[in-house]
Amino acid sequence: MTRLVRFNKPYDVLPQFTDRGTDTPRQTLSDYIDCPGIYPAGRLDRDSEGLMLLTDNGRLQARISDPKHKMAKTYLVQVEGMPDETAFQALRNGITLKDGPTAPALAEPITEPQNLWPRTPPIRVRKSVPDNWLQLTITEGRNRQVRRMTAAVGHPTLRLIRWRIGDWSLDGLPPGEWDMVPSPGKR
Repeated sequence: MTRLVRFNKPYDVLPQFTDRGTDTPRQTLSDYIDCPGIYPAGRLDRDSEGLMLLTDNGRLQARISDPKHKMAKTYLVQVEGMPDETAFQALRNGITLKDGPTAPALAEPITEPQNLWPRTPPIRVRKSVPDNWLQLTITEGRNRQVRRMTAAVGHPTLRLIRWRIGDWSLDGLPPGEWDMVPSPGKR
């Protein structure tokens, strides 16, 4: 039977079970998840928060993480400044980045999400520059893609939370917590 874990990855946690990077130990998935034999289906940068899915099924792992399957991923993004309709339209049309054009995204302004946990450490706040939230849904998974897209339209990302992957979301899952969820076909 396939196991599928939903995990709310905190900020500054490596999206892997071991740390081979530095002499100073950093937090990894093994600091939070005690479920042998599962592996991340995709990645989520150390400085990003939110939903990660982990499974023991290679086919499911590939279906979730391989860009050819175009599984939608929705992010809540706190950006610097106030994006206007031109910025949102550029995101919706696709942005040309150094590694080529992105696929069109679903992009819309949102109010600050309610019941959102505080980030530790908090984002930097500049009194002279407002910040705003947007929801961005992409079907690709390039390295730091959302951050690069918002920067390309003049609004650097301050905080990035992956809220949804396909049909799975963070609903009801506090940061640092995980649970076992029904795998596809068993819901």
